[in-house]
Amino acid sequence: MPDQNNEKAVQELIDALNEDLAREYQAIIAYTVYSNVLKGAEWMSIASELKKHASEELQHALIIADQVDYLGGMPVATPKPVKLSEKPEDMLRFDLDNETETIKNYRERVRQAEALGHYALAEQLRKIISQEQEHQHDLATALGIDVPKVLPQGA
Repeated sequence: MPDQNNEKAVQELIDALNEDLAREYQAIIAYTVYSNVLKGAEWMSIASELKKHASEELQHALIIADQVDYLGGMPVATPKPVKLSEKPEDMLRFDLDNETETIKNYRERVRQAEALGHYALAEQLRKIISQEQEHQHDLATALGIDVPKVLPQGA
């Protein structure tokens, strides 16, 4: 019964995309809050960059929600929890860790989408990955560290 297997795989993709959507909501909230609470001259340029990231994450959320709906699912409405800190470095590190996790997950989602023949979804995800990698680079640069490597599953 290949139909049941395909339905199961589509449902797994919907569930995974909903996890991604919750992470996008988390990013929108985190970037919005962090951009407003970073204080001090050394953080002003990154604060404005975080505002831009928040807007881009909203675009990602809209794309993912649209894809969940297209696949027959209901987009989630609850974000993953947002970590807060008084220290700017901690906030940027939280964001960096989230971006790294997001990139890893979206790479897996591309594989899932292509395996099911959803090539348009895979292309949308590739565009999002590209922006998430820019966010990752911006955050690592602000922290003065190397960009974390995102290794393929099983590596």
